[in-house]
Amino acid sequence: MIIITRIALIASILFAAPALSHDSTDDTPGWSLAIHGGAGTMDRDKMTQEQQAEYKAALQAALDAGAAVLRDGGSAMEAVQAAIVLMEDDPKFNAGRGAVFTWEGTNEMDAAVMDGRDRSAGAVTGITSVRHPILLADAVRVDGRHVFLSGVGAEQFAADKNLETMPPEWFATQSRRDALERLKAEKLSALDVDHKFGTVGAVALDSQGHLAAGTSTGGLTGKRWGRIGDAPMIGAGTYADDRICAVSATGAGEYFIRAGVAHEICAQMRIGGEAPQVAADAVLAEVKELGGDGGVIVVTPTGEAVFSFNTDGMYRGRASSGGINEVAIFKD
Repeated sequence: MIIITRIALIASILFAAPALSHDSTDDTPGWSLAIHGGAGTMDRDKMTQEQQAEYKAALQAALDAGAAVLRDGGSAMEAVQAAIVLMEDDPKFNAGRGAVFTWEGTNEMDAAVMDGRDRSAGAVTGITSVRHPILLADAVRVDGRHVFLSGVGAEQFAADKNLETMPPEWFATQSRRDALERLKAEKLSALDVDHKFGTVGAVALDSQGHLAAGTSTGGLTGKRWGRIGDAPMIGAGTYADDRICAVSATGAGEYFIRAGVAHEICAQMRIGGEAPQVAADAVLAEVKELGGDGGVIVVTPTGEAVFSFNTDGMYRGRASSGGINEVAIFKD
């Protein structure tokens, strides 16, 4: 009996080792946060040390912003937005300032948030002037009359809520314009020029035990006809449920929509009893079979934070009340 007990104890330690936990005492509830800044083709040899350092610094700044909210007892929803707002202002990411160009040469942005407490959600698409689409998505959620707003109507709603707007030139960057021009000149696909999917996202567990998820993106270079990807679609690119997990995705949106990635991961965990890493890996493998690439971040009610991606790398980071604080780019 003693031997069996020891074996069970060792097994439990081994299986729990890669995960984040609450890492807290009874009088200091734990929190956990994970962020991403896009997944895709990332060749270490083609990325200078300076470029790597710049991306890691940007990820760390976003991680620190979200962690500060959670450390001070703020909500998971507030932390998710704090992290994403910084990345929306950073032209290195495909969200807000730095969003890719549509075929017509404009920047059209999408975003979504979901609160695990009551599964309230807000999403927007085709945004052209709101500085922080993630804040607009949350305003839709808080208003509560609708979940998903688009285009002109979403912009009017933003004006009613007095959200900050910026002129078109504020969102535009030369590197994104160059990508569009190359796509047209060489008759390439968006995947040929967007070597990574720069969508940004965050998922969090707060000290009250609540989960939240948020995702923001500029979509695909050269997108046409009002194309909408997975990021603003609840259940595809964004999902949160206090019962089981919070998920934010980045990748080839059409495939993530078809697989219902974010909700599917939570469903495999809640109904199928799968561990978060197992569920995330399985769903990403399904996306790969369909022909799509990308990645996800997942946080659970116990504070476990995992990443899964089927690409060469994913800009990512995680932090917890137990002292974990890390950012990474490549698979290793």
